[in-house]
This record gives sequence, structure tokens and C-alpha cells, in this order.
Amino acid sequence: MTLEGPRLGAHVLDAARTEFRIWAPRRERVELHIVAPREQRVPMTKNDDGCHEVIVEVGEGARYFYDLDGTDRPDPASRFQPEGVHGPSEVVSDAFEWRDAGWRGLALEDYVLYELHVGTFTEEGTFEAIIPHLDELKELGITAVELLPVAQFPGERNWGYDGVYVGAAQGSYGGARGLKRLADACHERGLALVLDVVYNHLGPEGNYLSEFGPYFTDRYRTPWGLALNFDGPQSDPVRWFFVHNALQWIDEFHIDALRVDAVHAIVDHSAVPFLQDVTSAVRTRGEELGRRVYTFAESDLNDPRVITEAERFGLGFDSQWMDDFHHSLHAILTGESDGYYEGFDKISNLARVLESGYLYAGQYSSYRQRRYGLAPKTKDGAQFVVFAQNHDQIGNRMLGDRLAALLPFERLRVVAAAVVLSPFLPMLFMGEEYGEPAPFQYFTSHSDEALIEAVRKGRLEEFDDFTWSGTPPDPHDEETFRRSKLNRSLLSQPQHRELRELYRELFRIRRETPSLRALDLSAVKAEADDERRTLVVHRGECTIVFNFGKDEQSFALPGTLMIESGARIEGDRLIVPGGTFALIAA
Repeated sequence: MTLEGPRLGAHVLDAARTEFRIWAPRRERVELHIVAPREQRVPMTKNDDGCHEVIVEVGEGARYFYDLDGTDRPDPASRFQPEGVHGPSEVVSDAFEWRDAGWRGLALEDYVLYELHVGTFTEEGTFEAIIPHLDELKELGITAVELLPVAQFPGERNWGYDGVYVGAAQGSYGGARGLKRLADACHERGLALVLDVVYNHLGPEGNYLSEFGPYFTDRYRTPWGLALNFDGPQSDPVRWFFVHNALQWIDEFHIDALRVDAVHAIVDHSAVPFLQDVTSAVRTRGEELGRRVYTFAESDLNDPRVITEAERFGLGFDSQWMDDFHHSLHAILTGESDGYYEGFDKISNLARVLESGYLYAGQYSSYRQRRYGLAPKTKDGAQFVVFAQNHDQIGNRMLGDRLAALLPFERLRVVAAAVVLSPFLPMLFMGEEYGEPAPFQYFTSHSDEALIEAVRKGRLEEFDDFTWSGTPPDPHDEETFRRSKLNRSLLSQPQHRELRELYRELFRIRRETPSLRALDLSAVKAEADDERRTLVVHRGECTIVFNFGKDEQSFALPGTLMIESGARIEGDRLIVPGGTFALIAA
């Protein structure tokens, strides 16, 4: 059964009338305060469900607050915050000249993801500034663009996880119309658009939800403060508020998939979990629209219930981010073994991940100091998204350093092969395709001095488990944001251009080779030699040979060399130098 509820926020009925509705059960009286184009105050009617509503003769562009006993607050279901998180909300019409009527989405197994941060992907830092780069991403082999969260956050610089208006596309990025133009442009080119959404917490600045109703609970806490009330008294309307938001992105913005942030941080003891409400609602809406729409989970639980169908008592996500692949590959390449990299440094660990999806499936984790995980119940590799880098794994390092700053440049070729030729859904982080050396650091632009200092202190504490040296960059310093922007002029240099060409060729081979295109884990056999630091992965008629060590290694040649990064053939032997790979077809 799909959770249902009223349409929330401001909705234009015609050129001269707009309907306003907000759930505020704690308030006996809410007054709509229109501040532009002409100031007026209109009492709202409270119904039995705790919603306050009214229809007013104003149209698109009107700016308004909700007056709560003499205090003006923006609309929690706002579509646009042109003056920031403390300013008035603006009425935005659903009307838009879409050109994607024939778009039906992509098959899940065809997703090749490219994660980007809107503010640092281009110099302009807007939705529309991304559009001129879509053709080059498609030519590279990308099929889906994934945006870090765009819900309105304080100021103009933020990763997006401090959003406080979950349905308002960030004003400094171009707002609702800018995001719609980007979605339309993606679909025009056959690209899907994925959006990262945050349903485990709201940011601290501009967060006024608790003044409207019991949106939060003090029974649980998250790493970011009070937890959302998904299983306590009056939790049904809270759940609907966020399900409504998920459907809004699909209906109004034509988003193709939602990546749900940190589902492991959502505490919910309901028999039917909130997250199941989200995935069921999204799947149902996709069917109603005749579009393929998906949900991806970020989860560090190694719990197969995350990607198990709701009918089998799972959460129902179509796919999940898989940290075990990243941690194994990173530890092998860099030698880092502290913090959460502890226990991931063997080649055989990566082999196990490639065959099954999880490394930790019930065995003891020395980092967690307990048994951890459960073997996944699927052999469908499309249920796992893998990566060598992403915003978290770069940005949550002390200096935000990418692999291009940690490894010899030629070793980035092995990284490319490991991700692209894996039997999972591959994802690149912006700039990875050409070896971008610029860091991706943590940045904010809060206005509260006490909060700014608290964020600085909190960042320092996050690095206690690691032996990294140096001084963390100041999140509030604009230069921290500036140095995180991409530098595409590097593509004029041969090594950066050649790395991008390798990615393009690997994506082509993956797309055109049946055994590599198929994501059946039961057809994967991975042979690891921890002493020699080699890995041989068999996928149907294709074999990928990796040498993660320093010394040259010799292998029997099982077929024809398709692509390599320094390997050579000597008689009936394949010679693979340290830090290189070879792809062979039988």
C-alpha cells in the first residue's frame, strides 16, 4: 500500500489564483503573509488533518511567509527561496515547455553514472552551465548524470547536505527552472538525471520545521542532530512530507532516479518502514507515468534487505552504493589501512567483492569490533553501484585529496579498468576521467558565527581514526570552495587527454562486449594472489588481469589482447608490469 496525502506547498491553479497548504498541527492559527507583489495577510483554514490551507488571488512570482503567532517563517514545502533560507518563499508554477515526451528512461543495467557537484563542476556553478558539457559526457560513455543534493541550503557554497527546504532547488544554482532545463537537456541527449536527496536530517541553519509540527523526535539522534519522526506519534504526515518530496522531483522535474543519502542513519522501528514507503511510491509513480524510475540507497550496513523487494520484507531499493569495493580498491592502491580502511588491504578481498557484492557478510570486522554484514541474496550486479572515488571518499579526507594526488598518474589507468570493467554499475566522480588533481574539500557558507565555529571543530574530530597529517582547510573560507573547482584546461596536456581516451575506450568495450555488458555475478570468477598482488577476473569470454604490485608478473595468455596499459606478449605468455592491467578476449 502506497502512502498518500495532500498536495503541500503553493500551487498555481490559474493565472490569478494559487492554493497554499501546509501541515502545522501544533498551530491553531496560521496566517498567509504575502509580501510581494502587494502585501496582504490572509487567515488560513485548519482542517481535521492539521493542514492549514487557503486559495488566494496571486500568481507565479508572489513571495510569501507563513505567520506563526507573529513570527514569519518560509514555507517548509517551498519550491523556491530567492532570498535564502530565512527569506520569503516564492510561488513557482508547474508549467514548463518540456521536450521529452518520448523519454521513457534507461534500463537499470545501462546506468553509467557521473557524480557532480553543481557549484564546482563549472566556473559559473549553475544548472544551466552544465548543459554545454553533456555532449562530451555522453561521448565519453556516461549514461546518467548524478547531482549532489540541490535542496536549498544556507548561502551559496555547500555540499548540499545542509539543505533545509527539501523541495526548493537551490537559488544560486538557478532554481526550479534551471533544474528543469538541465533535466530536459539530459533527456534530449538520452541521458538520465539522478538526484541525491537527504531524508535522514535537515541542516541546522534555516530549519524551522519543528515550529510547524512534530517533524523531529528526541527518542533518537543522528550524527547531525535530532532524528526525523518516522515512527512516533503523528509520524504519518511526516512520512508523507518526504514521500511527497520524492514524487515532486519525479513529477515536476522529470528526475529519473533518487539516490537516498545515508539510509543507515534513519531510525525507524515501523513494521512498514518509511524507506519502503519511498521506494514503493517511486516505483508506482514510474509505472503510472510509463517511465523507468529508480531508487539508489547509500548504505554502509551490508544488509541485503536494503535491495530486497518490499514484497519480501525488504526496503525495495533498486540498487545501492557499495563501499566494500571502494575500500578494497583504495587500500590496495594506496596502502592505507587505518580508520575504516582497516581489514581491506588484501587482493583477495577485492576478489570476494567482485564475486558476491559484499566483502563483510557476517565475519568479524576489526574496525567495527563486531561481526558485520550478511551475504547478499542477489547475483544481479546492477544492484550495486561501485566507484574508486566519490564526494564522500575524497571530501572527507583531511585535505580532500583525489587519487590523482595520491598515486603515480599512470596507476590511474588501473583504477579506470577496475571500475569500468567491474560487473556492477560504474560511477565516476567529476574530473576523474582525466585525472583532475584539484581537491574536493568540505565547504559551507553559514551566517551564524557559532555554527561556523562548530563546523570547524566537528571537521577536526572526524579525522581522529586516521593518521593523516596537515591542517584541515577552513570550510567557511571561500578559497576552500574555489580550489575545489575543476580545471578542464588540463585536457590540453597529453597524459590527461590519454586517460580520458582510455575511459572512453573502456566504456565502449563494456557497452559492446556481451559478457562485460551482462552483470551476472554467477558468471564472475576472480582469482587473487595476495603474495604476487595480482588479480585475474574471468567474465565469460573476457579475462581482465590486474597487477597491483611493483614487480612484473607473467601469466598464461588465454586469448587475444584487447586493451592494455603497458602489458606485452612474449611467446605464449602475457607479461604485465607492476601497476598495469590487460583485457583479453578468448
